[in-house]
Formats: sequence, structure tokens, C-alpha cells
Amino acid sequence: MKHSDFDWDEAKNLLNQQKHGVRFEDAQYAFGDPNRVILEDVLHSQTEKRFHCFGQMGNDVLTVRFTYRAKKIRIIGAAYWRKGRKIYAQENSAR
Repeated sequence: MKHSDFDWDEAKNLLNQQKHGVRFEDAQYAFGDPNRVILEDVLHSQTEKRFHCFGQMGNDVLTVRFTYRAKKIRIIGAAYWRKGRKIYAQENSAR
């Protein structure tokens, strides 16, 4: 079930599950991590700004790619990336 502040394309959700093993339904909880890190994705921001959320999910750090649309967080993709764990650790050690 979607939280009312989140939205996504269901076809992309299914593709993401096949490719990365992560459901967008679960990815939204990365935003609940009080130590989450949100950074702009300058490489993929074109007609709209794109962002990454790095948030703890269980024993690992999930990277969620998203944008803002109609005052909602629109999830574009989610995966467990080594680079995401590294950024999360660096940003949280600097706090």
C-alpha cells in the first residue's frame, strides 16, 4: 500500500523488482531513516530535478532515485548500491 506522500509508476515498480529485487512499496521506508541523506542527482536532472535518498533498510543502505511531482515524492528506482552505502557512511560520519 502506498503512503499518501509517495507515488510511482506500477510498470516501473515491477521492472525494478525484477532488476534489483526492491519493491517501491518498501523503498518509501528509506525516507523514514532519521539519518537519511538526500542529494541532488545532477547527472540525471534535465527537465525536472532528480534526487537520491540514501536510507538504512534493515542491515543495508538503500538508494532511492526520486523526483517531486504534484507535491508527492515520485519514486523512479531503488537498489542496494555500494556507492550509496559509501555516501551514507561519509555523510553520517561528518555529522
